[in-house]
Amino acid sequence: MKYIGFKEFIFEEDRPFRSCHASTLELLPGGEVIAAWFGGTKEGDGDVAIWMSRRSKRGGWTPPVKVADKEGVPHWNPVLFRRGDGVLFLYYKIGERIADWVTMVCRSADNGVTWSEPVPLVAGDTGGRGPVKNKPIVLHDGTIAAPASLEPAWDAFVDQSLDGGETWVRSETVPLDHSVLKGKGIIQPTLWESAPGIVHMLTRSTEGAIYRSDSADGGKTWCPAYPTELPNNNSGIDLAKLDNGTLALVYNPTRPDPGKTKGPRSPLVLRLSRDNGATWDNELMLDHGESQYSYPAIVASGNDLYLTYTWKRERIAFSKITISW
Repeated sequence: MKYIGFKEFIFEEDRPFRSCHASTLELLPGGEVIAAWFGGTKEGDGDVAIWMSRRSKRGGWTPPVKVADKEGVPHWNPVLFRRGDGVLFLYYKIGERIADWVTMVCRSADNGVTWSEPVPLVAGDTGGRGPVKNKPIVLHDGTIAAPASLEPAWDAFVDQSLDGGETWVRSETVPLDHSVLKGKGIIQPTLWESAPGIVHMLTRSTEGAIYRSDSADGGKTWCPAYPTELPNNNSGIDLAKLDNGTLALVYNPTRPDPGKTKGPRSPLVLRLSRDNGATWDNELMLDHGESQYSYPAIVASGNDLYLTYTWKRERIAFSKITISW
């Protein structure tokens, strides 16, 4: 088994924002890729908006375009998801404080060229429903499952839609004994389904390890979250499942130092599991250095992996990696 791939930047030093973070991507027909992220002066500022770019099959990204902005209100964590009928969804959060987040959604019928007016994903919601950082997945029975979490409680759950993303039902909160934790808990899950109705999540945590939970009823209820052997620096992760069942995980393999709440966001690596996440091997270094390479997003098609991540909070990096078995 070997990796064949390349890395490039979606935009270079000349950019219409000072800082950027929290990218997402989706595959489009004809070999195109679309990506989004938030950008502005710095995370949490009122000028932070959602930006987007697309890559042609032959290569080359379009200049970043602002696709969601509400003057004076910070925007956060966009997530792209393409439904089976071709409708493309863009989810994102707005709000000055995470506890007050409202999840907005807009949709496109022309692969992201034009977008509908954004509306709240769940009317009256405060705190953030739907995908919080990572992409939804479609389960065997057609249910759309969105990995979700809440802060400041630092608990994870899954939002589910049985009607193609029109309405959403919240799962039970993933059980977690906060009294035995060193920090706040778990957030920002990434999901996969290993067999019909058998769903799993890996999560970011404050405990120095990636946590996992499993569901036997299609994501409606979950077993108590438990630590894996994978280190976590209290930063975002993401995972994609290949057609042959192999799992591809992108993360920072570091832990917080004693007395610290966060660990280094470098290096950034890719690892594979061929036993449903029990063990991980074939590590590939994606980026490393003194600054941060973080908050990855990953999707799979055949033996190809497509991923984006934050590069020093200055750019969004993109890689395409083909796994040769």
